[in-house]
Amino acid sequence: QVQLVESGGGFVQPGGSLRLSCVASGFTFSNYAMNWYRQAPGKERELVAGISNVGGSTTYGDSVKGRFTVSRDNAKNTLYLQMNNLKSEDTAVYSCKTKIYRPDTGWSDYWGQGTQVTVSS
Repeated sequence: QVQLVESGGGFVQPGGSLRLSCVASGFTFSNYAMNWYRQAPGKERELVAGISNVGGSTTYGDSVKGRFTVSRDNAKNTLYLQMNNLKSEDTAVYSCKTKIYRPDTGWSDYWGQGTQVTVSS
């Protein structure tokens, strides 16, 4: 079955850095685009970054442009999010997500369980 497992979250001071990872299994990772989302308490979930299946195309939310970098290693079935110059407003649960096609069910969204990032002094 499809599994997405995030790691790398934690507590960091403003201006610090973290790298999140999302290990995928149960599907052909290199065939699908991947996305990072985040959700802070009391706020709607927002798209942080996305990357095409082979990494040639990326997209970022306005609030993280120039600070975050999304990448992937298809040989390791792993998605990354490098987060630099972190701000308190980056505090949220970060989740990876993909949309996969199955002949019997069509397109379906799959989410990881999320990893908490807390930015505070």
